[in-house]
Amino acid sequence: MPYFRVVEAARLLGVSDDTVRRWIDNGQLPAEADGAGRKVVDGVALAEFARAQATEVPDPSGVGRSARNRFVGLVTSVLTDTVMAQVELQCGPHRVVSLMSSEAVREMGLAPGVLAVALVKATQVIVETPG
Repeated sequence: MPYFRVVEAARLLGVSDDTVRRWIDNGQLPAEADGAGRKVVDGVALAEFARAQATEVPDPSGVGRSARNRFVGLVTSVLTDTVMAQVELQCGPHRVVSLMSSEAVREMGLAPGVLAVALVKATQVIVETPG
């Protein structure tokens, strides 16, 4: 079973070390001491905590879809030529890049600062572990 030091848990949760220590001290996140006496968090407990803490940004479109992977964010960059475009969104801590037609960019009014939703419907998702 994997254990994560406070600094690693903080990096994975996108918060400061002090925030993780506060959660541990408040009993919100269980921790124990490793062989060197450092606080560590069990990977299963960290995963459950991360899921409970996640806040989903509501999809502003109100449209029902079969795609479950929705990323709501702001357009940060649009690069276009005569036929194709590259649109970049910042969705929380995630950068999502889409390639589409320049016509679609114009029709949708995509430009930096515009609120947009990136949908991902994939039959293949690659999962890696550190090695």
